[in-house]
Formats: sequence, C-alpha cells, structure tokens
Amino acid sequence: MSRKRKIKKSGPKRLPGKYRQIIEFFQRNPRQSFNYKQITHALGITKDDQKNDVIKILQVMEREEIIESVSRGKYRYLPDFSMFTGTIDFTQRGAAYAVVEELNEDVYISKSLTAMALDGDTVTIELIRQKRGSRLEGKVLEVVERKRTEFVGTVQKMRKFAFIIPDNSRLHVDFFVPQNDLNGAKDGDKVLVELVDWPMSSPNPNGIVTKVLGKAGEHNTEMHAIVAEFGFDSEFLPAVLEEAEKLPATISAKEIKKRRDFRDTLTVTIDPVDAKDFDDAISFKKLENGNYEVGVHIADVSHFVRPNSILDDEAFQRATSVYLVDRTIPMLPERVSNNLCSLRPNEDRLAFAVVFEIIENASVKDYWIGKTVIHSDRRFTYEEAQEVIEKKSEEHADAIRTLNDLSLKLRAKRYKDGAISFESDEFRFVLDDDGKPLEIQKKVRKEAHKMIEDFMLLANKTVAKHVHNKLKKPLPYRVHEAPNVEKMAFFIQTAAKFGYKIDTTSHETISKTINNMVEESEGTVAANILHPLAIRSMEKAIYTTKDTYHFGLNFPYYTHFTSPIRRYPDLIVHRLMYNYINKQFGVNSEDLEKACKHSSQMEQRATQAQRASSKYKQIEYLSGFVGQTFEGVISGVTEWGIYVELNDNHCEGMVRISDMKGDFFEFYEKDLSVVGRRTGKKLSFGDTVTVRVKKTNLNKRTADFTIVSE
Repeated sequence: MSRKRKIKKSGPKRLPGKYRQIIEFFQRNPRQSFNYKQITHALGITKDDQKNDVIKILQVMEREEIIESVSRGKYRYLPDFSMFTGTIDFTQRGAAYAVVEELNEDVYISKSLTAMALDGDTVTIELIRQKRGSRLEGKVLEVVERKRTEFVGTVQKMRKFAFIIPDNSRLHVDFFVPQNDLNGAKDGDKVLVELVDWPMSSPNPNGIVTKVLGKAGEHNTEMHAIVAEFGFDSEFLPAVLEEAEKLPATISAKEIKKRRDFRDTLTVTIDPVDAKDFDDAISFKKLENGNYEVGVHIADVSHFVRPNSILDDEAFQRATSVYLVDRTIPMLPERVSNNLCSLRPNEDRLAFAVVFEIIENASVKDYWIGKTVIHSDRRFTYEEAQEVIEKKSEEHADAIRTLNDLSLKLRAKRYKDGAISFESDEFRFVLDDDGKPLEIQKKVRKEAHKMIEDFMLLANKTVAKHVHNKLKKPLPYRVHEAPNVEKMAFFIQTAAKFGYKIDTTSHETISKTINNMVEESEGTVAANILHPLAIRSMEKAIYTTKDTYHFGLNFPYYTHFTSPIRRYPDLIVHRLMYNYINKQFGVNSEDLEKACKHSSQMEQRATQAQRASSKYKQIEYLSGFVGQTFEGVISGVTEWGIYVELNDNHCEGMVRISDMKGDFFEFYEKDLSVVGRRTGKKLSFGDTVTVRVKKTNLNKRTADFTIVSE
C-alpha cells in the first residue's frame, strides 16, 4: 500500500469523494497537466453543478500546494513529499526504475539515490520535484522486502577476506565475505552467497558462502550457477525422492474399471527425438457414421502426486520444469516424469483425456472429458511422423495423414478467427563432450510439430470453455490480455519503416495486420527484427482465476491441461476437473489465485534462466570468432551503444558508442538511433551492418563488436 502526503480537509464538503478522486487522478499522472474539462471527462462527470465543484476543488488544491498552475486554467501535480511502495528494477549501469502500481509511469532513481536496495526488492521511494516536462524521479527511503537473499557470484580472494562478484549484471555491488565464512571456496570459484546484513557505514553488504558450485568457466559449473541464480534447485531432497520411489508401478484392475478403456484404440505419441518423457498421446478411430474420434490423452500425474504430499509441495514450489541448453531441471523426480507418468509404447498407462467426435471439416460435433487407460502402439519422433505426412513412410499412414488434415483445418479456422500466426525462431546448440558449443542450428517446425500443437490447443480450449460455460466454477485460466497500443508504439513505428502498417483500430485489425506482416515478411531480414519485437511489445501471458480471454489465440477462455508433468497449473486443472466430474465443487478461490500468481512468477524465472543459458553459450561460441566479421541487424539502441544480432548464428553483441570512430555519436531516444554530430550519419533499429567481433566476456555474458561498414 502506498503512503502519500497528508491531505488537508478544507475541500468542498458536498463532494469529498470527488476531492479524493481528483487527487488520485493527478497522482496517477504526475508529469501531465490538465484543465477541468479533461478531468471531468476522465472521471465521467457530466452534470454542470458538479463540473463547477471540480473548478472549486482545483482552486482549493492549488492553495494547498497539492497542484500548481502551469498555464491559464491548467494544473499539474506537485509530487513533493509523496511516498510510494514499489519494485525496483536496476539497469546495468547502477541506476534504477521503481515500478509503482499507483503511477502510470516508472520512477527514475539515480545510482546515488538507490540506498541499500538490490534488483527486484520492494522499496519505499520518495518522489523528487522535477523540472517541468522532465521524467519522474525519486529516491529510495527504505527496503521493505528483499526479493531474494541468495546470489550467485565468483570469488575474488584477498589475504583475510574475499569479495563475491555477482553474475547478475543488475546487482551493482560486490559482497564482502570474511575468510572464515568462505566455506572452503577458493579464488575463482563460482559460489552461492547469502546476504547477512548491510551496515549503514559500509558500501558493501556482508555475506557468507553457502555452497561452492565449482570452478568458474566450466560448463557444468556455469549451468548449475544459472539454475541457482534464478532460484531453482538442480537436485531433489532425499525425502522427495524417497516418496517417489514408494509409488506403485502396477495398475490394478480396480483402477482400470474406473476409467474409459482405450487400449484397443490406435494410440501414438509424437515427440522430439531426444525426449525422455512422453506426456501426451493421440488416439484415432474412424466411426461408423463417417466422423472421426480423436482422443487427446494426457499423463495422469494427479493419480500419483496427491495434494499436500511431499511430492506435491515440491512440485508447487518449483511450479515448472526448466529447460537449459543441455539439460532439463524437472518439476518432478525422474521416477514420476520419465517412468510412471511417461506414456511409453507397448505399456498400459493412466491418462486424463479430452475425446472429440470431429467431422470432416474439423468442426467438433461432441466431446467427452474423463480419465482413461491407454496402450501406446508406437512412439514417433517428429521427423518420423513428418515422413508419414510427406508419404515417405506408410506406418499408420491413414491415421497420421487424417490427423494432419484435420489439424490444418483447425489452424486455418483459428487464424481466420483472429489468432496471431507468428512464431519466434528457436535455436539449438550442438555441444561437444565437454559442453563447448560447436554449432548453432535453427529448429525447423514442420507439419508434425504443428499437428500435435493444434490438438493440444483444442483440448486446452475445450476444458476451459466447458468449465466456464457449463460448470461456472473456478479454474486456473491462461490469460493473454490485449496489447496496450502505447506499448506497441515502437513496434508499429519499426514495422512502418519496413513498409508494414499495423492498424490499431480494434483488436481484430491488430491481429489481421500483424498476420499480414508475418506472411509477407517470412524469410526476410525484416522477419528477424519484427517478429520478436511484436512478441515483446505485447502483454505477457499469465495464470489467473479471472476468465479474461487469450488475445494471441483469440480464444474467449483458455487453460493449460496438457502438460502436468512439467507445469503445476496443469496439475491443478486435472484435480479440479476430476472433482467437478464427481460433483465435488468445494474450492478456495483465494488460494487458487495465489497458486496462479506463484506459477506465473516461476514461469518467468524459468524463461529467464533458459535465456541466460542460451546467452552464455552464444558468448562462448563467439569466443572462437574474435577478429572475424559478420553481417547483422541492429536489434537495440541505447545511450551507451547499439546492439547487433548476427544473421548467421543469431548471437547478439554491442557496439559501444565510445568505439564508433570518425565522429561523435549522440543517442536519440525518440526513434532509437545514434547520429554523428559532424557527418549526420545515422544508425537506427533495424539497419543492416557489418561488424567485427572485438572481445567477449563469459562472466558478464557480453560480446563487444566494432562496425566495419553500414
């Protein structure tokens, strides 16, 4: 909750509510100025007598120095002595921005005014009066709550003490650790350090080493460090593993009788070649009426992982599996994920399914949701299934090709209805036995990949729609809010630079024009810039019990049902669905929303860990190309330099402004460009450049480039 200046109660007694509303309106927009007409419009005031009262309130507020007159009849908020609580987000240079829910913009905090805050902490800030038209500024008064107290860093040892240099470039201070608290760590070791205290008189926080991860620079050490940096654990506690080992592997006849039996129906799994767990399977049968029965069978994790068990507590805390470049940090122990709940071929397995009756045009005539027992007939890799689709193989050809035809129709209908069709490129690293990257390969998604995705989307959508429309009960929905047009401004501007107009008249026109851009730019340099930029300009998808729709898919209701092995919200959905099917409707909505929020936060952490591991391997890969030249595209522009993404391998590095020769270059924030003061030479986001790899820094995960030509 925010703490604000004490307001005098001398405002008009007839409209005390409006008095407060007007103050809060100004507080939400502290840099802007307004006249009474703009304020009455924003607050929905239409009656003349109430408009007159607004004028009187503004006059009182000016006398009390809550607002100031900036021109005739126009006022701006005076933020002096206003205190707010928010989250602090540091830049790599040590300055920060405070994200405050009550304010419509972030508050800039200079490096000297961040006090003892660390990145992500909840802090109390005080606004500082700024010059008219400048950005909103503040200073940290106190740290309310630490986001975390353990950090990953490298030991820099002195004679009687050491400093731990954090891996995270947004942590702007080193940790002081006495000799006796190093826990055996040696100079150059990567460690986990715990923040103990931060004396007012000290420029550095005090810490103790809680775990030695290994020698910095070694592959396994760095991967373990990334896992620890984002708050995950590579290993399970013995009690968790012990409980997993005690789970029975046999399926009783009594359990089978409770379920719909699909063991005699053709069932297959289609997964990546290196997959270790198979959490979804597809069954297929042509019905006598000419329609198709398609079953989406999902591993029944809820049968094994019971609420409030040790396994369940561990799965909840992790909330998701984490995928690094060379390994998976699973949500559940291997005995559960790779054995009991893996839908392996030629074995009876328990599942939770959505079974569809689908007609020739891919419309769903009917569906059934419930628990099943299956027996997978064949484990296909994506490549093997693709060969069947392309008629290079005939194994289960009728089923695979019919499923693919249906998925093509489902996809076409989804895009026609307004779903956004872009896909961000994904890459895989080819590593040697020591984990050193030899090659970076683009992952190619063909029809077999998309076919499975289409049926998973259909199952997720159907479960959400069923619960919302028929049962009207709580569920963890997967929500993707419509984009904020203001946040999309730079993407729209950049798309226009490449000749694509994004129409923001409505959500439908946004989707349609983005899809047109995706289709027309496919395979071009523009696609490498515009597609990920479009994704970044949109809202993040989250879990919540609020049934807002999914903009990207254009589904009114959507949930995650299809991966309970690796996502905790899916496990919650399975449990709720089973209870609802059995007329057990008791659920604590408040606890459910808390679980959704926790899962969303852990999902974001997992994504950050995945990106960090990729970034580390990119820099390690570029280390072998120092001095060589590459063509790339400017993917970011800041006041200290431009970022360039290389076309050949999609690695990214920076050209520092200080390294740009032949002129003095200045940064222009409005159009994200740097311009030479003497020559007028301009480099902007999206421009093609040739660069030379100058140097790399594995500890900081950075690469420096120099420009050869534009």
